[in-house]
Amino acid sequence: MIRSLVFCLFLMVISAASFAQTAFHKNKVIAHRGAWKAQGLPQNSIASLREAIRLGCEGSEFDVWMTADEVLVVNHDGDFEGMEIEESTYAQLLTKKLPNGEKIPTLKEYLAEGMKQTGTKLILEFKPSAISKERSERVGELSVKTVKEMKAEKWVDYITFSYEGGKKAIATDPTANVAYLTGDKSPSQLKEDGFFGIDYNIRVLKLKSDWIKEAQDLGLTVNAWTVNNPEDMEWLLDQKADFITTDEPELLFELMKKK
Repeated sequence: MIRSLVFCLFLMVISAASFAQTAFHKNKVIAHRGAWKAQGLPQNSIASLREAIRLGCEGSEFDVWMTADEVLVVNHDGDFEGMEIEESTYAQLLTKKLPNGEKIPTLKEYLAEGMKQTGTKLILEFKPSAISKERSERVGELSVKTVKEMKAEKWVDYITFSYEGGKKAIATDPTANVAYLTGDKSPSQLKEDGFFGIDYNIRVLKLKSDWIKEAQDLGLTVNAWTVNNPEDMEWLLDQKADFITTDEPELLFELMKKK
């Protein structure tokens, strides 16, 4: 019995050391809703996550909503196959399938799949509620609590359009990396409120390109979404943006090879 316990502890130490020595990719490429477009996969599916991992993307972005019975699920839009997620129970959502036959993933299922590897980060976007500000805060809080419950903190960074939800996530876990998406806050305000980075539409960053250097000087990361135009990709690479979110990760990889 003692030998078995010692052996188990040894395996745990080896596993931890192996994780520490395995670095996540550093190549700026964030697959938007997973890598779905080139292979015709459903967006935000487990299959599109696996494809982003296979490609070697630095991150795979996905979207989280909360059902009427407070189950966190992964889907881009507020409706799933014609059913409003916030007004439906999880059991009701299970009556529909994604085009490839997958059911709608829960956040726990998506995290469990992503934690099978240590190369691609999981970029969790928790969606603002159309019902109430309080519900937006609840989604942010539950998302962070679920990540902590799954011990997935090393894999996950957060993004959100909800400023209140972002601040609630930071309050729930002050070590969480949370970036803001809307584009209406200056880098200095985000820094003051504890955010990790700016994650703005490419149009915002082109209009306010000085925010890129300002953010990085403040220790914030800079990401742009959703960048599918080669010229925009080139511009962001020249501006030394930290990340680029795209529906065309294969194209971005090709452009980076030429740099």
